[in-house]
This record gives sequence, C-alpha cells and structure tokens, in this order.
Amino acid sequence: MASIFLQVVALLVVLYILQELHNKFMKKKKKLPPGPRGLPIIGNLHMIGKNVHQDLHKIAKKYGPIMSMRFGFVPVIVASSPHAAEQFLKNHDLIFASRPNNIAAKFIAYDQRNLTFGKYGPYWRNMRKLCTVELFSTLKINSFQAMRKQEVTNFMTFINGAASSGVEIDVSAKLATLNANMTCLMVFGKKYMDDEFDERGFKYVIQETLVLTATPNIGEFFPFLNVFDLQGVVRRMKELSKIFDEFFERVIDEHVQDSKKEKQTKDIVDTMMNIMQSGESEFEFDRRHVKAILLDMLIASMDTSSTAIDWIFTELLRHPKVIKKLQKELEQIVGMNRMVEESDLEKLEYLDMVIKEGFRLHPVGPLLIPHESIEDCTIDGFDIPKGSRLLVNTWAIGRDPEVWSEPEKFMPERFVGSNIDLRGHNFQLLPFGSGRRSCPGLQLGLTTVRLVLAQMVHCFDWKLPNGMMPNDLDMTEKFGLVMTRAQHLMVIPTYRLNV
Repeated sequence: MASIFLQVVALLVVLYILQELHNKFMKKKKKLPPGPRGLPIIGNLHMIGKNVHQDLHKIAKKYGPIMSMRFGFVPVIVASSPHAAEQFLKNHDLIFASRPNNIAAKFIAYDQRNLTFGKYGPYWRNMRKLCTVELFSTLKINSFQAMRKQEVTNFMTFINGAASSGVEIDVSAKLATLNANMTCLMVFGKKYMDDEFDERGFKYVIQETLVLTATPNIGEFFPFLNVFDLQGVVRRMKELSKIFDEFFERVIDEHVQDSKKEKQTKDIVDTMMNIMQSGESEFEFDRRHVKAILLDMLIASMDTSSTAIDWIFTELLRHPKVIKKLQKELEQIVGMNRMVEESDLEKLEYLDMVIKEGFRLHPVGPLLIPHESIEDCTIDGFDIPKGSRLLVNTWAIGRDPEVWSEPEKFMPERFVGSNIDLRGHNFQLLPFGSGRRSCPGLQLGLTTVRLVLAQMVHCFDWKLPNGMMPNDLDMTEKFGLVMTRAQHLMVIPTYRLNV
C-alpha cells in the first residue's frame, strides 16, 4: 500500500514539473488571454463551485470577457460578452465547431454518435443535414400541430379542474408531464408512463443525466485518474446508459412489429427507421445511430421547453403588471371566447418580448454546451491553443451592464423596437446557441414555449398559496446542461375565459 502511495506522489511531482515547464514555454511562445493564476496540478478547479456559470461570471468581472483558465491539464477559454461570443461562434465558428471528449456522453450517447456531443467532421455534418431535413423541417413540425393542440387542451382541462376546486397545483411538475407527453407522442408515436421508462420517471433520469454531463469531471482533466472514477461519474453513467438503451430497444422493436400498419402521421422513430432500412443515407446508419438521435430528441425536447416555461412563468408571477399587460394583448388578439391557437402566435408581439426577456435572465443552457478548438488561432490579439475548451457564458452575457440597462430587472419593454432575435444572429441573446452548433430544434422549442405560456396566461388568473407575496418566490438555480429551478412552483389558478 505504501509503495502505491509513493508511486502516486512521485507521478504527481513529475506531472507538476512537466506542467510548470509547459506553462513557462506557453507564456514565452504565446500570448494567452488574461485569467486567474492556478494552483499546481489542479489549475483553477478550486475556484469552481456548484453553480459554475455564476462563479465564472464573478471571475470574468476581474479578468475580462475573454478569459483563460486551466482545469487540471485542460486549457479553458471563457467568453462572457456579446463581442467575445461573436468572435468564437461566428468569425471563428469552424475552428470551435467540435466538442471535447466527454466521458459521460461517451457512455450514454453511443460513443458520441449523436448531434449534441458528436465530434465535428463528415459524419456529424451528414447527420445534422439529415436531421434538419427529415426531423426539424417546418413540414414535420406542422404535422404534429393537432397533437400539440390536444395535449395542451388536456393540460388546460386539468388546471381548470384545480381552479374549480380552488386547490394549489405544482406547475413545475405538470409542465414536465405535459412536455414528456408531447415529446413521447412526437418521437415515439405514443405516450409512455414514467414507470415504463424507469421507476424514477423521465424527468428525474433526464435531469440526473444533464447534471452529470455538465459537472466538471476529474477524469477528463486528469486522464491518468480516469481508471479510478473518483466521482463515480462513469459508474452512474453506465447505469443511466442501460436505462436509455433498454427503453430505446423496446421502442424500436415495437415499431418494427407495427411497421405494416398505416399511420396518418409518422413519428420520429418511423422516419429514422425508414432511413436505416432504405440504405440511402450518405454514411453508416444502424440502430446505434437511431438510438443516439432518439437520445438527442428525448433530452433536448423533454426538459428544455418545460424549464423555459417554468422560469418565464415564475417571472410573470413576480411582475403582476407584466402578466396583466400580456393578458390584455391576448384579449385583443384572441378574445375571451376561445383558447389560443398556433395561428395566433405570430401576432403576439408582447408575448415574444416576455419570452426574450425570460431567456435573457434565465437561459436554459447557461454555458451552452462546451466547444473545443480544432486548431491554433488568434482572437482579439490572444493566442488560443488547439484543444482549448470553450465555455460561452450566456448567463453572464444576459447580465452585462454594458449591453443591458438595469440587467437584473425583468423588463420585457426593453425589446420594444429592437431587432434582437432568438436565432443566434444577435450575440446579446443566445438561448439556442449560434453557428454550426446552434440548436436544430429551435423552431419546435419556440413553438412549444409560446403556445403553452400563452395558453396559461390567457385561460387563467394565478395567485400564490398561503398568502405568499411575489417577491417571496425562491429563484435559486440548479446548475446543469439545463438550468432548472431548485424549488417547484406552487400556484392556485382561477379560470378567466367565457368558454
């Protein structure tokens, strides 16, 4: 035992010496962005707590919008301003279009065969093209419109039952269920109960996956420690991988058995299976690839939309004047004799301002998903080495006082007359990312957020239980690839339409 300990100590000493020599060489040869001095071996890992986006924001206030750090042996670049984000995601988009190795993603994403975590290259480009054309086209999104209407109507009916009884409801949980139902119908063609997936349910497993994937992993920053799995990430990810894989295999087998049945609307699995069986794809495409894309669809569509609605709706409850103004717009456009239709959404200008302001203050992906540079480059006079991990802090960008007046306040009116959109063209606001790695499901996500939020505000008045005041609402964040509320939102609805 003592000899093993001495060997580990000796290895750390050697690594420290090599690291110091490497750092001195880098400083002589390259002009890195400014950043905090790191500790031996661990670099700046000691400066990062449970809310990584908030910690990086505080550090960047001292060192600037393009900042360099070191997590173990991995060089990290943090972009915290619109200009910095534009440099990396637009002007040097190709160089930063890849993803770093992610131990967690390796196990659940079929060795990074999915769109979210896949390395940039011919395979990823072909897969993205296929998904954009086959899965996220306007025609495909519109084909699920009747389903969305039915599920939102079911959701409103449930809330109306609570309103009739005057009882409080857990809006956070109900939004998660609504989104799970819509995702299952769109992707798998039918609803699955939580216990058909896992005894803990869809939301619990997906949130654990998102938190694990975003958590700084010692094994990535110190590759020689991979084998020890000190944080238990590999063990937990293998367990989650088994849950996802068994579920996807069952779904695919059901579709194979039902393949001869005529369907009015083909779900995502149908579409993917047709591509696989046709042999017409431009690259290898088997069950692993189908399951990898199903994982993308399940995680990306199930948790992100419900989380966005949860945050924005909470802000509306904290600002009664804003919710009244939005209700007035809905009364003028929709009237009080019917529910909101998808055809109404484009006319609701104030709703769009509310959603933009919600995304500014509460970006669903506070650090986007990490990028990785595929070659050396120079940005704003700073040398960025190949293999650097890029973190774009959209949470910090949304709070930049040089971009936003009174950035901590929720003020949808700041977007009056503004041409800032949500599609990654304006780097002040990047809820869906930008460039090659922007979210391909943007239109589907926005449609869901707009429709559900408009329906909730139009059909009901809301109050907080137990005499709670709007300012009493807990706004604590829970960090992950998707940043959720730490506490569920409890509210009491009152029906307001004449229907």
